[in-house]
Amino acid sequence: MMMQIWVDADACPVVVKEILFRAAERLQVTTTLVANQLMRVPGSRFIRALQVPAGADEADAEIVRLLSKGDLVVTGDIPLAAQVLEKGGFALNPRGEFYTDDNIAQQLTMRTFMDELRGSGVDTGGPAPFGQADRQNFASQLDRHLSRHVKRP
Repeated sequence: MMMQIWVDADACPVVVKEILFRAAERLQVTTTLVANQLMRVPGSRFIRALQVPAGADEADAEIVRLLSKGDLVVTGDIPLAAQVLEKGGFALNPRGEFYTDDNIAQQLTMRTFMDELRGSGVDTGGPAPFGQADRQNFASQLDRHLSRHVKRP
C-alpha cells in the first residue's frame, strides 16, 4: 500500500493546497482534502475532495478513521496531529513544521494554556500572517519527506 496524503482542508492556506496538488501529480500520490464545506480540486486521478458533515472535529475524526500507518496529514490542529502520531502517521503543519512524539506534548500544553488565557479575557493575538518563508519551508519539508517515503513513478 502506498502512502497517502490527507489534508485538514477547512483552514489550510490556498498556497499550501497548490503545493500539495503539484506534488500529488508529480509523484502520483493520492491526496485527499477533507473539509466541512464543498471543495474544488483540480481534475486528477490523484487528488480528491471529501466533504464531511458540519460540526466541530468531523473532518478530524474522518481523517483519523481513514488514516493508515505511514500516511502524511497536513494540519494545523494540534489534537488531530497527536491522534495522527498515535496511529503511526506523520503530521506536518502548513508552516512546514513536523509534529513529533518529542514535541507534541509541549504543543498540546501550550495550546491548552493559550485557550485558558483567551477564556479569561486575555487578548493573545493570533498567529503571524502566512508569508513567503512559511510557503518555502512547507514546500521544502514536504519535498524532503516525500523523497524519503515515496518511490518515484
